[in-house]
Amino acid sequence: MHIVDEAQDHLTQTLNAEGRSASHVATGVLICVALIGVSAGLAVLRPQPPAPGAEPPRHPLMRAVWPSLFSMTTLAALRVWNAPPSRARNKALGWWSVLQGSNLAMTLWRPRRRGEQIAAAAATAALTAAYAHSASYVDVKAANLTAPTGFAGLASLVATPTR
Repeated sequence: MHIVDEAQDHLTQTLNAEGRSASHVATGVLICVALIGVSAGLAVLRPQPPAPGAEPPRHPLMRAVWPSLFSMTTLAALRVWNAPPSRARNKALGWWSVLQGSNLAMTLWRPRRRGEQIAAAAATAALTAAYAHSASYVDVKAANLTAPTGFAGLASLVATPTR
């Protein structure tokens, strides 16, 4: 049972769920899974036309799963969700909600012109920065996970001491 206890402790630390009820954590996980499901479904139903010279993904499932696998904002939001209630937590979750709404809108809109694509990328970058900044007041690991460096963000989950 020692291994099970260690795994549970590690999961609790990863999710920032110390002192949170199982139902609170499960609600956060369900919200994140639902958003990933919507995003994956839209990616399969509305595939992005490949960039000139780029090879399209070989399997439609990869189009659905790939963005979700590397989107650390979902885990970051779950860490913020599990943080103790505060005004900073509410603000960070608000920015995350706006970011998710924007991502959904961009998925549905699919900007085609260069100027539209630049505007969409700039909006996403600005919203991600606003979310990461707000999250840093709640949970440093969550803010670091949101960094656009992907694996560096994941590494920070393990390496950054708890605040």
